[in-house]
Amino acid sequence: MRFHHLVVPFGAALALAMPASARTISVSADAADANEKLQEALILAQPGDVVELGAGVWKLTDGLSLDVANVTLRGAGTGEGGSILDFSGQQGAGEGLLVTSDDVLLTNFAVLNTKGDGIKSKGADRIVYHKLRVEWTAGPKATNGAYGIYPVESTDVLVDSVYVRGASDAGIYVGQSKNIVVRESVVTENVAGIEIENSYNADVHDNIANRNTGGILVFDLPSLPMQGGHNVRVFSNIVSDNSVPNFAPAGNIVASVPTGTGVLVMANRNVEIFDNIFDQNGTANVMIVGYRYEHKDPKYQPLPRAIVVRDNQHGKAGYAPAFPGGAEIAAAMGGTLPPVLWDGSGDAIVNDDVGVLSLNLPDMAMPQSAAKPSPADLKGTAPAPLPGITLPESMEAKVR
Repeated sequence: MRFHHLVVPFGAALALAMPASARTISVSADAADANEKLQEALILAQPGDVVELGAGVWKLTDGLSLDVANVTLRGAGTGEGGSILDFSGQQGAGEGLLVTSDDVLLTNFAVLNTKGDGIKSKGADRIVYHKLRVEWTAGPKATNGAYGIYPVESTDVLVDSVYVRGASDAGIYVGQSKNIVVRESVVTENVAGIEIENSYNADVHDNIANRNTGGILVFDLPSLPMQGGHNVRVFSNIVSDNSVPNFAPAGNIVASVPTGTGVLVMANRNVEIFDNIFDQNGTANVMIVGYRYEHKDPKYQPLPRAIVVRDNQHGKAGYAPAFPGGAEIAAAMGGTLPPVLWDGSGDAIVNDDVGVLSLNLPDMAMPQSAAKPSPADLKGTAPAPLPGITLPESMEAKVR
């Protein structure tokens, strides 16, 4: 497992990428009007500028926004003695920070206890989330914000070395985006640790997803502007002990995720799950399912297709299945379910040397013509491996 290390001083790499006229705008956490001063700095920043957060605990009552391209927001660290943006007294229900501009680097600060999402970016291409902490400090609660790190509708997204705890939907969520890398991050005590939804071309690797309801989710949902999620690689992650009871608010799609799920693929295509370490996931290490809800989207494809599971290490799994009927099935099989569960829709290849259970579930939401492969079809020759994601060098330089 690789886990990234700094090989070039961050300041030097940043200086190479910035114009000579770039400024550093420093803002102090101690000012009585720190909220206003910080928002003013984000408004007045010009392309190439660095907005530098002073060390200390920032007591913020309003959310922040940034819509200037090529700006760096940099703190003094994510732990004690660093730059801690504390939104416990937030008056509105929005996110802590909203970014709507391209080529932004967010690095080296913490965001705590937002009423809504922690850090959200929308339509922000080539955005980098680096060395951040987003946390709801009271632990898992339905009243916590939905998402910790939340890039959406973007091209070229890098999430690197972040920590998220307590999100009532997903700790790290990337939606309706293209060319995505989520790496070397830790997600714990969220409903979903990491979620890739309705997105194309993603690598999720070298992360630790521990003590969530579900570790890593790859979903495609109907009635969204960008559909047909595909080409997702989930590899070299540690996915263990995802045992936190589901605390998502009722009605959210992730409220249906069974406690004890390692990786869950739903209605996506061309997904590879390989070289991961799975252990202590009470429902299953890997679940592959179709979308089993009514919908009115004629273009939506609810079946999982070309899902490949290979070369993973499987520890204990299936000892506490949390889906309806799971306990009864486990009892009939001697007390536990196999590490890999498949609902029987679409097609999948599982070349790990472990047991696989095909539930062969009927579902009226599936197209009547959809073939349901037999369990014998689960082992076979996988398609050619998917290519890895290459992000622009300008993005990689920011984290070296």
